Amino acid sequence: MTHHVPSATYDGQPSDVGCMNGTRVQFLEDIMALIKDPGSPRFIWVAGMAGTGKTSVAVTLCHMLQADPSILLGGSFFCSRTAGSIERTNAQHIVPTLAVVLARQVPAYASAVAFELETDPDIAHKSIRTQVEYLLAKPFESMPLFEKQVVFLIDALDECGDENRVVELINTLAKFQSTAQVKIMVTSRPEMHIRETLIADTGLSSNLLLHTVERAQVAEDIKLYISKTLELTSMSDRWYSSHDVEDLVELSDHLFIFASTVLRYILDRGSPKGRRERLQKVTLVRSASIAATARLDAVYELIISEATRPDRVDNDELLATRRVIACILAARSPLSIEALAELLEIQINDVRGSLERLHSVVYIPTDDRVTGVRVLHTSFGDYLFERAAEHLRIVAWLGDDALARGCLRIMVLRLHFNIAQCQSSYEENPPLKPHTVTLPLEYACLQWIYHIVQLPRPSKLDGELERALRPHFLFWLEVMSLLGRVRPRATAMLILASTTVSPDSNLSE
Repeated sequence: MTHHVPSATYDGQPSDVGCMNGTRVQFLEDIMALIKDPGSPRFIWVAGMAGTGKTSVAVTLCHMLQADPSILLGGSFFCSRTAGSIERTNAQHIVPTLAVVLARQVPAYASAVAFELETDPDIAHKSIRTQVEYLLAKPFESMPLFEKQVVFLIDALDECGDENRVVELINTLAKFQSTAQVKIMVTSRPEMHIRETLIADTGLSSNLLLHTVERAQVAEDIKLYISKTLELTSMSDRWYSSHDVEDLVELSDHLFIFASTVLRYILDRGSPKGRRERLQKVTLVRSASIAATARLDAVYELIISEATRPDRVDNDELLATRRVIACILAARSPLSIEALAELLEIQINDVRGSLERLHSVVYIPTDDRVTGVRVLHTSFGDYLFERAAEHLRIVAWLGDDALARGCLRIMVLRLHFNIAQCQSSYEENPPLKPHTVTLPLEYACLQWIYHIVQLPRPSKLDGELERALRPHFLFWLEVMSLLGRVRPRATAMLILASTTVSPDSNLSE
């Protein structure tokens, strides 16, 4: 089924995501009790401010559900703006992914869904209301009763880009009726467009506010997390004191993301002396305001300022670093260091050099060819776009501009006749993507127009667009065919391009 996103399921999340043993115990038990209570509402909404640990709770809960013999985790979808996959920010991909996961576990459901798809193979491409009706409601109606409680979990729903689709998804799922015992758990920030849906109706939903959990309990959880993390990294030389742990707990101000970011920053230094120095720098954050984001912003500013100190980095290097980070934030699917370097037309070592002091906020694979370069938390991107000091702030479309130009340049350089290296035009496409379609070329062919439309003046790239498409249009279509993306992706891209290019461009003729 198209629109299935394997990387979005809970077992596709990084192994280090989840609650540390001994933390969030009561909160998790409360959620499990609601799931098992047949009299509780179908919806469970866990709301929390940025950095309160919603995704860690969701991952841990999935493990608990999988281990409980009375429950069937029907499917999960972890939305994310920082995972480097645009599919994980599209609410229209959620129901098809849940359906595929459940179908692999329940043969009767798989047969029921197959019947609906035989009638209409394009259900996954249709409205969310249609998806819910034909991928959930009707298949459940035609099946015998489930012996177990079925649970679907959707994490970080606020990170989906189209608010209208998010609203449609919530309101449609709230009205979803089934003879089976189905519970749907959603986590998100308490954004206005979500609060105004049926999920806020206490008659339909159990609402749990993660950021209002008893502060003493959260402080103890954070203290345990900090203590265990420091213990594991200082077995032979204890360079910190119990007073330091208390200071870090106080500074974290009930935000798990603050604690994890600070620890990554401190422990990025290998020597006890270096770690001690960084710990002392962090304590300066005490002077920050008590506003929700102020202390975390102060840590981000400390990390960025240290990484871009004038005595270490000249102005050209600072601009390069901002450009690389902007592209990481704007990337629409997972990129490697190697692919990012080619898209930006710079050396691999220059990409790594731009990021070498940012390991506490950016995930950088050790292998240049492995995908997954990403910021570690959405709050870092929010800070750089909205609240950073002027010399550090990144214009939202900077990354899109660099990646759009990179995509068009790579298409000019890499697209050519018979890129699949077939012996005859009558041959079918090879079953596997040929080595000639590299990751940068694949990214360029799939994403060029989506970066162009984000620019304040897309027409500035009309010339580059004409040089890329007019002589290479059929070669681009061949790559899209090799990737299995002619319909509907290539069609949709061309329609979008036709409404974007300048009327005076030769491409519009």
